[in-house]
Amino acid sequence: MSSLAHEKMIPPDNKRARHDNNEENEDRLSDLPECVLLHILSFLNSKHAVQTCVLSPKWKHLWKRIPSLILHSSEFSTAKKLAFFVTKILNLRDTTPSLHTLDFERMCSFEPQWTLNEIVNYACSHATRLKQLAICVKGDSSLIFPRISSCRALTSLKLCVYYNGETTLFPKSLNLPALTRLDLTNFAFCASDNADHAEPFSSFNSLNNLIISNCTVKDGPILRISSATLVNLTMSDNSSDFTKIELFAPSLDTITFDGIPYQTLCGSCLSSVKQVSIDADIYSRVGELSLILLSWLHDLDNIKSLTVTSSTLQILSLVPDLFKVKLPSMLCNLKTLKVKLKPLPFLLHLFKNESHKEAHKMHKARTEPFLTIPEGIVNFLLQNSPSAEVHIRDYTEST
Repeated sequence: MSSLAHEKMIPPDNKRARHDNNEENEDRLSDLPECVLLHILSFLNSKHAVQTCVLSPKWKHLWKRIPSLILHSSEFSTAKKLAFFVTKILNLRDTTPSLHTLDFERMCSFEPQWTLNEIVNYACSHATRLKQLAICVKGDSSLIFPRISSCRALTSLKLCVYYNGETTLFPKSLNLPALTRLDLTNFAFCASDNADHAEPFSSFNSLNNLIISNCTVKDGPILRISSATLVNLTMSDNSSDFTKIELFAPSLDTITFDGIPYQTLCGSCLSSVKQVSIDADIYSRVGELSLILLSWLHDLDNIKSLTVTSSTLQILSLVPDLFKVKLPSMLCNLKTLKVKLKPLPFLLHLFKNESHKEAHKMHKARTEPFLTIPEGIVNFLLQNSPSAEVHIRDYTEST
């Protein structure tokens, strides 16, 4: 029998199987250019990135040249193992390639200061090229600020520092001229001498995105946010120790808020804000804080997109005689209203000190799996923009 005839007798499926087998055995990933592989690996936690060294000879030392270090305690069973890994990877990493990103997180009750010291020193050794730095620790911030001021190439800085159960003082002056994104958690901003306000961000001349969480103001009732370049502002769970936020940000487009609305908003450029998202909670001072919430919607009168949770609407509905309030300029340019239905039972004790009528209103709402939208509240928000689109969705759905 000829070879051709024999070939014809091989079932087509078997031929395809052999071809597929050969394709499966090809290491196409390793054939990619090294720069592409390093880019892919840069998204991995450093522990996982190191483990790729067993894949093939080409990968044995590849992890040493990754431009990012992501060191999270969630990948280690003990602080001691994390500390050991940090020391090893910092010593073994190839120092020739630039380090662009360093992300260190360790929120245990025992934070070896020498580990934090190693991290900060390593960041400073790459100060001229380091673009993104994130440090989330329980530790003494005195190790951090004097050194990161040398990282003048930074474009993104995230700091979350807990120490002795207190907020951490943010320096009055921090010169990072290239910084475009700043994310701060658990910081206190100090008012200047003989001033009633703190103004901690005015020196960041390139800032586009600002996130402040669990922060407060010392020696004054006002937080002033001054920035000619700021576009996005996110505020979450900030302290009741200050009462006002002054915004002097002519480029500000988006405000996102999550927490208790303790502070009133004011400023000269609120009309620049076009998108607002509010997820409000309150546990006391219901009458006072619901009025503050209403004042936000009145003062942010030029917004085109408003996203609110059902809890926010429940709180707003408690403004005395709300539906009798006529605000000709409120939300007059609104194009889209999005309502997120928030699950129960987060407000179970909200009205324990309020009137029986208000308590009954909220308890009635709790018979549903989600907080209901108070009757008439949507029409109230649309009184000056009746043609705006309304979208109602589950809290977990993306907007």
